[in-house]
Amino acid sequence: MEIKEQVRQLNDEIIELRRDFHQHPELGLEEFRTSEKIITYLENIGMDVSRIAETGVVGLLSGNHPGRTLLLRADMDALPIQEENEVPYKSIYDGKMHACGHDGHTAMLLIAAKILSRHTDEITGNIKFLFQPDEENMYADVLVEKGVLKNPRVDAAMGIHLMTTIPAGKIGIQSGPVMAGMHVFNLTIKGKGGHTGFPQDSIDPIITAASIIQSTQIIQTREIDVLKPTLIVFGKIEGGTIGNVIPDKVKMEGTIRYLYDTEPDTDEHPCTKFERVVESICAAHRAKYDIKYTYSHPPVINDPGMAYLVRAKAENVVDTEDNIIPFVTMIGEDFCEFANRAPSAFYFVGAGNKDIGADYPHHHPCFNIDEDSLAVGVEMHVRTALSFLSKS
Repeated sequence: MEIKEQVRQLNDEIIELRRDFHQHPELGLEEFRTSEKIITYLENIGMDVSRIAETGVVGLLSGNHPGRTLLLRADMDALPIQEENEVPYKSIYDGKMHACGHDGHTAMLLIAAKILSRHTDEITGNIKFLFQPDEENMYADVLVEKGVLKNPRVDAAMGIHLMTTIPAGKIGIQSGPVMAGMHVFNLTIKGKGGHTGFPQDSIDPIITAASIIQSTQIIQTREIDVLKPTLIVFGKIEGGTIGNVIPDKVKMEGTIRYLYDTEPDTDEHPCTKFERVVESICAAHRAKYDIKYTYSHPPVINDPGMAYLVRAKAENVVDTEDNIIPFVTMIGEDFCEFANRAPSAFYFVGAGNKDIGADYPHHHPCFNIDEDSLAVGVEMHVRTALSFLSKS
């Protein structure tokens, strides 16, 4: 039976799985129900299954011929967001929601595993199906440390992200950087508190912070090539208790994102430039500072050969070549931990449809997807895996 027809026959099951995961969202490292459902599903189709990092799941499918090993990855954690959609499968948990498409990613990979398990005679090598916990908190590096790329050793990796910013029916793929490197920073400016009537006796961390916010924006336009996208954005600032008191410190949080390959701890890295400006401004204001990075990861960079394979298979999935588009985003993704260690392709399946309200951005309380996109993702998983592991 042709692959597209196999996917079509399982379409109701894809949607049922996605809605079940959507209705029962679980935060990172709390995906206990989700992982149990995944384990049961994979075992029922005869796959070898193991746990990794408590809530992570790995299914191993071996073909009838020895060869390379391909990793297919889906993330499964939800977000701490109160859902505002009024749909039958709305989250039953207050303050938890699948607002990034991970419910769809998990459903797509499960159905792809079912179909691929019927094609072991066409598979030369192995497929590892990784259901990853806690992607929103960049947990992939822990999985690497725990050996997810070993036994058998992974030769290549692929992943899909559903995107409502891409219309349903389109696929976004290109080689090179496709998702941003990201560093989430916590910056504390330490001054000397006092009375606003005697500011000369204080060291004002608020005016220091204001100068830092303004001056670090220059890095993006005056120190880094405009063809190397860079964003320094402050998302939170906290300081003071009352209007007539100068506080002794100000806390700021934000992100540094960039879409190019750069070595850490060098003068050219955006974090190095950021810290240099912070240090200089604090010195000018007689203040001190402390900076910590809660999350850090490099960009997701697609291997040219793997990207070519994905594009070639996409021509069998979407109606016309015009529906295969280049796509790059400044959103971060910890799939980079796999892409840094094996030739990889991370690509995007359009899930946006304004007519049904599936046009809200990711992490929005009204986020939803066009469920027709799920079948596209399943077919892409199946075709790309069979192509990579074919005898030829």
